[in-house]
Order: sequence, then structure tokens, then C-alpha cells
Amino acid sequence: MSISIPRLRTWFALIAIAVVAVVAGFYLYARMTVSRAIREAPQRLGIEIQQSTEGFSLSKSEGGRTLFTVQASKAIQYKQGGRAELRDVNIVVYGRKANRFDQIRGTSFEYDPQTGDVIARGEVHIQLEGNAEGPDRPDQAPPGELKNTIHLKTSGLVFNQKSGIARTEEAIEFRFPQASGSAVGAIYDAKANQLTLSSKIHIVTTGGKPTSVDSGHGVITKEPRQVVLEAVKVTQTDRDLEANRVVVLLNESNAIDHITATGDVRLSGRGRNALLVRAPRADMDLGASNLLTSASFSGGVQFQGSGENRLDGNAGRVALDFVARNQLNRIRASEAVRLRQLPQQGSKAQAVDIAADTLVFNVRNGKRVESAQTGGAAQITLAPQSATAVAGERTVITAGSFRALFDSRNRLTVVRGEPNARIVAMTPGQPDKISTSRTLDVQFAAAGGISSIVQEGDFRYTEPQVANAIASTGPGGRVATAERARYSPTDEMLTLSGSPRVVEGGMTIAAQSMRLNRRSGDAVAQGDVKTTYSELKQDPNGALLATSDPVHATARTMTARKATGVARYSGGARLWQGANIVQAPAIEFDKTNRSVVAEGTTAQPVTSVFVQVDKSGKSTPVVVTAAKLAYVDTQRRARYSGGVLAKGADATITADHVDVVLQASGQQSAAVAGPSQLKEIVAEKGVVIQQAKRRATGDRLVYSTTDGRFVLTGGPPVIVDAERGTVRGDSLTFYSRDDKVVIEGKDASRTVTRTRVSR
Repeated sequence: MSISIPRLRTWFALIAIAVVAVVAGFYLYARMTVSRAIREAPQRLGIEIQQSTEGFSLSKSEGGRTLFTVQASKAIQYKQGGRAELRDVNIVVYGRKANRFDQIRGTSFEYDPQTGDVIARGEVHIQLEGNAEGPDRPDQAPPGELKNTIHLKTSGLVFNQKSGIARTEEAIEFRFPQASGSAVGAIYDAKANQLTLSSKIHIVTTGGKPTSVDSGHGVITKEPRQVVLEAVKVTQTDRDLEANRVVVLLNESNAIDHITATGDVRLSGRGRNALLVRAPRADMDLGASNLLTSASFSGGVQFQGSGENRLDGNAGRVALDFVARNQLNRIRASEAVRLRQLPQQGSKAQAVDIAADTLVFNVRNGKRVESAQTGGAAQITLAPQSATAVAGERTVITAGSFRALFDSRNRLTVVRGEPNARIVAMTPGQPDKISTSRTLDVQFAAAGGISSIVQEGDFRYTEPQVANAIASTGPGGRVATAERARYSPTDEMLTLSGSPRVVEGGMTIAAQSMRLNRRSGDAVAQGDVKTTYSELKQDPNGALLATSDPVHATARTMTARKATGVARYSGGARLWQGANIVQAPAIEFDKTNRSVVAEGTTAQPVTSVFVQVDKSGKSTPVVVTAAKLAYVDTQRRARYSGGVLAKGADATITADHVDVVLQASGQQSAAVAGPSQLKEIVAEKGVVIQQAKRRATGDRLVYSTTDGRFVLTGGPPVIVDAERGTVRGDSLTFYSRDDKVVIEGKDASRTVTRTRVSR
């Protein structure tokens, strides 16, 4: 959103200079006294000269000072009709105050008393020069130094003394220190004090930046004191100004007071970063030394930029205030202001649309936009440019007011909104996503578009539930609160800090910081993560996670996928419901399916605690550790793998993987409090059972908790007793609370061996 203040200031100064050129040249030309000098000369010739006179001269004095002199190489008066002619004429006009030294030269002037016409045959050269020394020099000699001389040349000049109208249809050329130019055809009405330039007005200024002014028609009047130009175009090397009509109002000293341009006023630049401004009307007020004091575009202003300034916009009116030396001080856009900044070609940045009742720009040193302030209702709209964006998708930012800051290149760096900041993300067919805070700061990227939005003070984000979502978020959808939030449009990530908290579908998350993806709904929490899953229904067929009590989870970090409803906790993770606890370096929890996947290491294994209840109702704890756990509550089967260790009061079991089968919550003994009750343990591959002085090995073990029975197969199974020796068979069955062992084999009958079990 770059605004070139030097260019804008130069344009208005340029208009003033161009119009001054027209006024100074043609108005002075129109009011010069050559018409009276030419008229009086033939009249006096008609009295004093009968035929012809060589070396004719004539002067007129008043109050001891010469008003003008007329010199000619020859004067001729014709008897028929009294027509008179002057050849090789040189006229010098000093003026009544003796402060002029204007010269008019022509090859031939002719006067017809019957028609009242004074006709200049051939070219007429006019040189207009002020003479400040004249009043102090009685000899009325030429000024010692010619300054600001205006030169004019034309032909076919006809002046009628009866009507007071002078006209020519030929070309007029003029030249003065600031500019030169031409026109075709002119009419001067001496009685009305009006000069009309018929067509093809062309002015070219001199200096460091050449400028040309073209107009199809021009009228200069004394009452009112004004210059009116039609079909105007002002051109510089890198910009143009065009208007159907320009009116210049003059004061009594012929200095410019006001300039009005109407009819498709266009200010356009050329080059890589061009800016086009269009309006039905433009007004400029000038003060001393033709310096601008204010200017405005009105009637519906439109502007459009290209290159790095890819923007467009509109306003009902744009006013500009100037201070000393034509320095722009303030720009005020009003009446439904809209400014739209597009990203640079190839950029995926969002398009930015700013709308406000008023927008005031403060300019520093006449060159750089320092800040801008909105007034009345204001909003910023972001339109995504990514390929994944949905048609009609947009984000609307509102606040009590916005204040913008700019860098040294007049580019937006930040827009601050306060109070009551609000961001609404809108997607067709979906409910709005809304965030609120006390303040917000919109940070702009160097390549265009917005890099981030920071909201501070009582931040609150609401994301309603999406109908038919894969993972239910509950009737309230998602609500996030924090002290501070940072939103990145490029990845649509919302980062929360300052006691962040997220509530979604019965799940509450608290952490030191959080990141929420507004498009996918995924969440990442970091630092002292605490999660509570509530609003659960009791499942009598479940076990580990079957009650309606809340499920709690803690860890250093958490990642939640909204599409699947799965949350992954890592870094000292712990998940529990009531007395059921799972601990591991990493735990994945699926609330919808009430399933858990836990991963550990040798140094930090997965840990679970269960209870086993014997026939007498006595309960004892069983601690299971492993490298990995996979559990689905509807199946009531916990699969442990990777070096499993199950340790109870009567035995310790190790194996490659173990399935722990739990009692359904509806069948568990109500008299036994604590974790879920074991029903069965199935261990496979490298099974080792250690009981006091007895050690058993095999490939597969089925352990029933109700009767303490071990059934060991595969390997073949072996029991080694420190006191009774070794027992082998295809299948070995023994019990935790007696010394009976049942041995089964293919070639042998069933054998029961009793051993003593040390207690």
C-alpha cells in the first residue's frame, strides 16, 4: 500500500504552474495596449499625412511621461475610404505608471476607418517586459536588465475599434522563462475584457522536469477574473493529469486563488508502480506565492495502483492539506472509504480490503506517510488466495477504530485496532468462527498481504460445531480463551499464550501455550498440558474407560486431530479415569472409541495397574509394564508388547506380548474399589513365570484370575522347582495357591505332581 507523497505534491504544484503560464502569457497579451496604440496611430495619420511619409514616428505623452511610441519605416494614407497603412512598425508601450517596456513589431499594419478594422499583415512579434526602474528614470530608457520577458508571435491579427474585438485564426506562439507554447486562433473582446483561445493550446515548461499542458479551448475573463480551459491534459515523463474542464479563479493582482477541474478528472502515473486516481471533480486553493494550501477530489473518487502498489479503492471525497512550501501535511478520505490491496504477482498472500467512514493520513515532511487513522465504522476484510480456499471465503476484522503505521517507503507495517477488536472467519455453508479481544495488531509483510494478527486482552475464540463432522465437538463447538493470540494467515494457525484454555465437545485443555489450525481444527498444546474429557456416558460392557467419570490426561505436549478425534500426549504422559491409570512417554487417546495406544522405552515403559479378585473376594494389585499398549474399551482387551512384565502378589510374568482381558464394568465386584479387575492374562512368546522358588517357561500362557490357574504350553513348557526338580510336558497346568501341577503329553497319561510351594 505504497503512497508517493512527493509525486502527489508535484502534481498539484504542476497544475498551478501550468495555469500561471497561461494567465501570465495570454492575459497580459490580452490586456496590452497595442490595440489602442494601433488605433490612435492611423487616426493621427489621417490628419497629418495626406499621401505617404518616410521614417514615420509618433508618440503620446501624459503628465510629462510618454505612454507609447510608434515608429515605422513608412506611413501611407489612401484618399479612397481614408484607409491608412504603416510599414515595418515598432511600438513601445511604457504604461501610465511608466513601469512597462512592451514592444510590438510587425511588417505591416493597416487601418480601415469605414469598418473600424486594424489589420496586421504578416507576422506580429510582441515582447512583454516589466520595468521597475521606469518610474525613477525620466528618460524612459530601456531597462538595464530584461527579466521575465514574455515573447509572443502571431499573424492575421484583426482588431475592430467599433466592437473592441481582436481576432486571429492563425497560430499563436509564446515564450517566457518558465515555459513556451502555442495555440491556434484567438479572440479578444476589449469591452468585455475576455480572451478566447480557440483550439490546440499547448504549453511546455522548462526546468528539471519538463511538463506539457494541452487544452482544446480556453477563455480568460476579467469579470469574473478567471481562466477556463476545456479538454485539459498535463503531461510529465512519468504521469498525466486530464480533465474535461479546468476553471482558474484569480484575485485582483491576477494571482491564482482557486482551481477547479471537473469532468472525468484523471491523475495517472506511468512505470512499474503507477497510480491512477479518477474523480468527477478536483479543487485546489492557493495562497501567497501561488503555494497550495488545500486540495480535494470529490464526487466519487476511484484509485488503482500497479506493480508493488497493486491496490484499488474508492471514496466519496479525498481532501489534502498543505503547509509551508507546498508540503503535504494531511490526506482525509471520507464518505464510504474503501481501500483494497492485492498481493504481488505470484504471492499467496491474502488480499486486504479496508473500509471506513473516514480515513486520515498524516504526512511527515511532505514526503512520507507516517500514520493513518480511521473514523466511524471501520473494518478490514481478508480474502485468501490459496488454491484450497473456498469460493466466497473471507475474514472480517472490526474494532472501535484502526490506526496504521507506515515505513520509510510508505508501506503499511502495522494496523492497530481498539477497543472491542473482533475477527470473524466466514465460509459459505459453515457457521462463522469468531475471535474477540480488547486490542489487535495487524502486521503486514514486505511482499504485500498480512503476515500476522495479534490479539491481546481477554481473548476469546468461538468455533461452532460443524454439522456432519467426523469428530463430534458437542453442542457448543470449540471455545478458546487466553490473554494473547497470534494468527498467521499463511498457515491459518492461531497461537495462544497467557493461560490458554480450550473447551470443545466436553474436552477441556489447559497448557502454557497452544496452537489451533482454523481450517483443519487440529490443536497442539505445549508446557504442562492438562486435559479433561467429560460428558461421558457409562458403558457397562466396557472396563478401563467405561464409567461416566471424567478422563484426565497430562503431558508436556499434546497434538489433537479434529478429523479423527485422536489426541496424542507425549513427554511424561499420564491418562486416568478414576483409579485406572496408564503412564507412558507417549499416549494416544481416542475419545469417540474410548481407545488408548501408549508407547514407551526400555527406560520409561508403559505402566498400568489392575486388580485381581480371588474366589474369597480378596483383591490384590497387578502392575503391567511394556514398550507398547493398545486398548479398545469395547473389547476389554489390553495388548501389551515389547518386553512385557506383569507383576502380581503371587507371581511375575514376562513375555514378548501379553493380552490383559478385563471384567466388564457391569460384572465387577462392587465391594472391590480401585482399578479395573483382571479376568484373564494371555502371554505369548518367551513366557517366563516366576513364583517364589518355582520358575516356569513356555511359548504361551493363559492365566485365569478367578481360580489362580496357569496353563502353559509351547516350547515345550518347563517348570523348575528348587526343591522338587523339573517338570516337562506338552501342557502344564498349575495354580498360584497350591502345589498341584497337571502334566499333559501325547505319549503319556495325565500326571498330577504335587510340589510344595513356599509362601
